[in-house]
Amino acid sequence: MAGQHLKYRRIILKVTGEVLAGAQMHGIDGHLVRSFAEEIKDVKEMGCQMALVMGGGNIFRGAALSEGGVERVTADYMGMLATVINSLALQDALEKIDVSTRVMSAIEMRQVAEPYIRRRATRHLEKGRVVIFAGGTGNPYFTTDTTASLRAMEIGAEVILKATKVEGVYDADPLKYQGAKKYGELTYIEVLNQELKVMDSTAVSLCMDNQLPIVVFNIMEKGNIKRVVLGEKIGTLVSTGKK
Repeated sequence: MAGQHLKYRRIILKVTGEVLAGAQMHGIDGHLVRSFAEEIKDVKEMGCQMALVMGGGNIFRGAALSEGGVERVTADYMGMLATVINSLALQDALEKIDVSTRVMSAIEMRQVAEPYIRRRATRHLEKGRVVIFAGGTGNPYFTTDTTASLRAMEIGAEVILKATKVEGVYDADPLKYQGAKKYGELTYIEVLNQELKVMDSTAVSLCMDNQLPIVVFNIMEKGNIKRVVLGEKIGTLVSTGKK
């Protein structure tokens, strides 16, 4: 029976924009997006209710733009619009393989996305639709990591899956330092005290206050989303540390 062996039955998948760019590092890699959509379909068909929060760093990153002279609030709004572009690209790929999908934006743009309403989002999930949250929180100065934490609380998700290009959380950048050590498990306090680049401190604190686990894993390895949902120990688990 669908969902019988799932560890997590309702999840938030946080996807950085760079993942959609692939090797080209900028823009959207259509082949990669289609492959990603296939993986989402596989997990959904197991009975898992899936919501995604999209980043926009492959197109615009607000913090970086502000360092280049663009006023911070304007730069952040530009970054939010980039997340909508990514969300529409993923929605298109999903619907081409018969996955019912809704894009919900924190910034109203009714021609291309539904406005974010918590009860409506939950209803979409209950009906088996994949929900993609775009536009961040709708407010400047908040990252899409914080959006993922906030939306997870609102819809009653059981876990946040943080999709990255590396195997988990390390004590140093594994792409730069060959001897970097990977952590299997961490507590929220360890992440905050050691300033590990899991999610921003606001997002981690929100998860800690609500005891919501975070799994950081490599999205580039095919089948990893399914493995996490089934309870396999991959990546790095961030939690209270209590058994």
